[in-house]
Parts: sequence; structure tokens; C-alpha cells
Amino acid sequence: MVHRSSHVFPPALTLPLLLCVSLLLGACSGDAPENAKGKRAVPVLVATAVQEPAQYIVTAVGNVQPQASVEIKTQVGGTIVEQKVRDGQSVREGDLLFRIDPRPFELTIREAQARLSRNRILLEKANKDLKRYAQLNKINAVAQEQYDKTYADAKSLESDIQLNVATLERAQLDLSYTVIRAPISGNVGIVQVNEGNVIKANDDRTLCVINQLEPISISFSLPEKYLPDVMAMRQTGEVAVYVTPAAGRTDSAKQDGADTFPPIKATLTAMDNTVDTTTGTIKLRAQYANTDKKLWPGQFVRAGLVLREKPDAVLIPTAAIMDGINGSYVYVITPENKAEDRLVTVDFLAGDRSVITTGLKAGERVALDGQVRLAPGLAVEVREGAGSKAAAPEQSKSAGETPAKAQ
Repeated sequence: MVHRSSHVFPPALTLPLLLCVSLLLGACSGDAPENAKGKRAVPVLVATAVQEPAQYIVTAVGNVQPQASVEIKTQVGGTIVEQKVRDGQSVREGDLLFRIDPRPFELTIREAQARLSRNRILLEKANKDLKRYAQLNKINAVAQEQYDKTYADAKSLESDIQLNVATLERAQLDLSYTVIRAPISGNVGIVQVNEGNVIKANDDRTLCVINQLEPISISFSLPEKYLPDVMAMRQTGEVAVYVTPAAGRTDSAKQDGADTFPPIKATLTAMDNTVDTTTGTIKLRAQYANTDKKLWPGQFVRAGLVLREKPDAVLIPTAAIMDGINGSYVYVITPENKAEDRLVTVDFLAGDRSVITTGLKAGERVALDGQVRLAPGLAVEVREGAGSKAAAPEQSKSAGETPAKAQ
């Protein structure tokens, strides 16, 4: 017969023991999800890949230039008797700007007309004398010397008349210069003279400057490495250039995409026929209608040239992309809230987002922060936040350089 011994805990120890076991089990059965190793799930912020149009834009510091600029100077001297233009005035081609006292030039015209009339009368008499002496010369009734003198006088008067005509035309031209009109439409700058001022002929002083503002040009330069892309884009048709005032900042080394482009859309109109060997850049020019006067001559701007467009790009925040031995990768968050590492191919940057060509589909979620704490198969706790929805900036806000790994 087998005797079994039984150990009975004293009643005084039973209650504390049960309490300890209960607390231990409660600590192990919390609300937070667990990984396979029993660790608490890693909290991460996620973003969803979206599919929408994207643009590849390179930016550079540019300068606004008038489509045409004319310095108004005088070609004749005199007193300004009429001033029709004021500082900053908008003028149309042909508008009267200044009028110089015309009276001295009118007198010169009358003098030239009088000399011309006198010489024409003298020429008429000389031709009659020459005709008469020619008849007499045939019958040797007049000395040859007298005939030659009459002939020379007639020809000299013909030359004098030609000179008188030229002098008269010059005087009439000078009179026309007393009326100064706008050669182009545009805006007048600061007027440097006033009514009553006396100016000299061909004075070095500029009366005013007229700049054509509609349309207006934007000049900028890009590194020569972009030349093939620019030429290829021009073959496809109109090339867009997004322009924003630089607010005095001329740091061309500023990272592309850091600016937010307002809706100022210009069009690339010209490129230089040579690369600057000193700087290794190619000069480009864009044009903007500027009917709203948003751009002003001399203003520094940042010009974003659209080199590529992708109508159905898959985009994710660039912060979600990690660099590994095998290339760029992201942590995809599965529907079961598990981390899955996946290689991706980045085409180009679009602002603070990257265009993905392979490895990711629209609608998939990627870890936006805390990637260093993740591992394949690790459970995650998705946190809501600003990064939980992929940002969708306007196309005109996109700017960036093609990453080296995507080339």
C-alpha cells in the first residue's frame, strides 16, 4: 500500500500567495499588443502611399528683366516747354512725354526754305543763259570761256539746291525731335527733368526710362548637366517655369524644394546658344504675361523649371525611406500591423516627397518614424498624427534633385 504525503499550507499563507499570483498574471495580460518574443508593440507613425501627378523641378536663383527697356534722351537742345509724363506713369506707345521749344527749329526751316527758293530762281536763269550761249557757241558768236563759265554756274546752282534740300530736311527732322513720344508701351521710372529745364543736344542725361512690363522676362541659369533634359523637354512642347520672389535671398545652394511656389506660372522661351565655360551653366529665359504686375524688373526670384512630369506617380514622404546595403528600403505596415521591410526604387524628389517606381503600391502604409526600432515581422502600434496621411502639395510646389541612387 502506497502512502502519499500531502502538504497543506497553513491558512495564514494561502491568501498572500494567491494575491501575488493574481498580480503577476494581471501584469502579463495588459491591453497592448505583443510581439512574438513577448515584447510590447513598437509605436510608429505611418503615412499612406498616394498616386497622383508629380513633377520633377530644378530650381535656381533668377532675375526679372523687362521685355524691353528704353532710355529716353534728347537729340536736340532747347527748353522743355511741356512735360506730360510723371514718375511711375503707365504709358502707351506713341504717348507724348516731353515737348521742347520748337521756335528756333521753325526759324531754321524758314531760312532753309528761303535759300532753296532763291537758288531755284537763280538756277532757272542760269539754265536760260546756258541755252542761249550754247546756240551762240555753235556759230562761234561767243567766247568759249564765257560759255564754260555759264555752264559751271548752272551746275553749281544745281549742287546748291541739293544742299538746300538736305538742309531743309535736316531742319524738319530736328523740329520733329522737339516732340518726344514713348517708343514702347510700359511703365516710366523716375523722371529726371522737369518743365522749364534747358537741355543740350545729345545730352548724356537720361530724361526717363520706360520698361515694358507686359510681358516680362525671367533670366536664370542651370548647371550644364541639365542641358539634355531641358532640350528633351522643349521637344515635347511648352515647358513650365514656376516663379516666386526670393525676398532678397540669393543663396543658390539652398536645397531645391525648400520654397513654396505661388501660382506664378511662366513659360520657357529661350536658351543660350553656348554653355558658359567659366561657370559651367547654361542661361535660360522664361516669359510671364504679368498682367497682374506680380513681377518687377530687377527683382530676384527663384525659378523652378519643370524637367519631367509623371501623371500617375506613387508618392510617399521622403522621411520614410531608409538607405541599406542593398539600396533604398521602407518598412511597410501590413494589415495585421506587422513591419515588413521592402526595397524601393526612387525616381525623383517632389518637394518633401519621393516618387517610387518599384516596390510600393498606392494605398500601402509605410513607417514614417521610429524605423530604427523596427525589424521584419515585428508588431507595431499605429499612432495617428500629421504623418498618418500623405501630404499632397500642389504640383507647383514640387521641386527637387534626382537622387544619385535613382540615376
